[in-house]
Amino acid sequence: MLGFCESVPPVIAGNQPILTAAASIRTVNSVYTEAPSTRPPSGRSRCCSWSRSIRNLASSRNLPIRTKLEYYAAVTVVTVLGAIPRSGALAVGRFVAWTTYHLSKRLRTIATHNLTLALPELQPSEREQIVSGVFANLGRLLAEFCQLPKLTKQNVSERVIYDGYENFGRALERGQGVLFLTAHYGAWELCPYAHALYGHPLKFVVRPIDNPLVDQLVNRYRMGSGNQVIEKRNSLREILVTLKRGEAVGILIDQNTFREAGVFAPFFNIPACTTTSLATIALRTGAAIVPGVLIWNKHLRKHQLRFEPQVELVETGNKQQDILTNTTRCNQVLEELVRKHPDQWLWVHRRWKTRPEGEEELY
Repeated sequence: MLGFCESVPPVIAGNQPILTAAASIRTVNSVYTEAPSTRPPSGRSRCCSWSRSIRNLASSRNLPIRTKLEYYAAVTVVTVLGAIPRSGALAVGRFVAWTTYHLSKRLRTIATHNLTLALPELQPSEREQIVSGVFANLGRLLAEFCQLPKLTKQNVSERVIYDGYENFGRALERGQGVLFLTAHYGAWELCPYAHALYGHPLKFVVRPIDNPLVDQLVNRYRMGSGNQVIEKRNSLREILVTLKRGEAVGILIDQNTFREAGVFAPFFNIPACTTTSLATIALRTGAAIVPGVLIWNKHLRKHQLRFEPQVELVETGNKQQDILTNTTRCNQVLEELVRKHPDQWLWVHRRWKTRPEGEEELY
């Protein structure tokens, strides 16, 4: 479902929610999606405002019937899975994951191919186990997303605990803002939601989901703990203003982007077209880059919000080279995190789709 960025304008893009079985996981290429306004109302008024807005859209005669049907299906899924106990929602998520794993040969093929490219030393049985784990992770993401409204400041620690918070805290104390470098990893929609409940709301920029009704529904859930979205068209200015206030902006850089919007930085020793937004903004503002992901700990039966040490920027005065060098450093941090828990990263995404000029396609 869902997530935070892509390139300076997209500074935070992500995957659409997995709200139905096979259909949801097919939408996995879009995470934090763009909301219709940059500063939603708060509390009950916000909830009512979003609900009225969605109902008005749903009743519009100008929308295709498919759009409305997708919306009603999404509402049904999030309502049902949100109403039952979390254990039940997780069980449903496991069933959805198991079903989609067996039905979606295309996604299994992409994931297996990616693992063959990135981790050629693995045995076929090891790759199959990781791919199965990827789908299980998406099912868990679906369940946790639907259960978001039940989380509060009082109970969030029952589901999410910090690991390495001091890395984020020190960066925030610098007063120059924090670029929260993250990825489609673990239950990524829960990651910023829980962080906000702990007292650290952030902003993120995203592409809208194609279905405007589902887009508003998803963003209403995402912003329930105090986070805000930044409209893609005005993203750079709002990001700079946010960082100048010493606040945090979440950015995902683990998805493929167009050649014009990125640089080819190694990821698992393969040139990967990666957005330049993170490095460019950090070099321009002096904001700290702090990597953070949500890791499912099966022994604790909790998620760990893990913050890595701040990425030290390289500044030589050669702008283009510095952007490439620092983007490479960020990719290296994400690669290390993925290697630790490969089944919790989004291998079903065609990460190496865009190739350098003259190089053969990998998919």
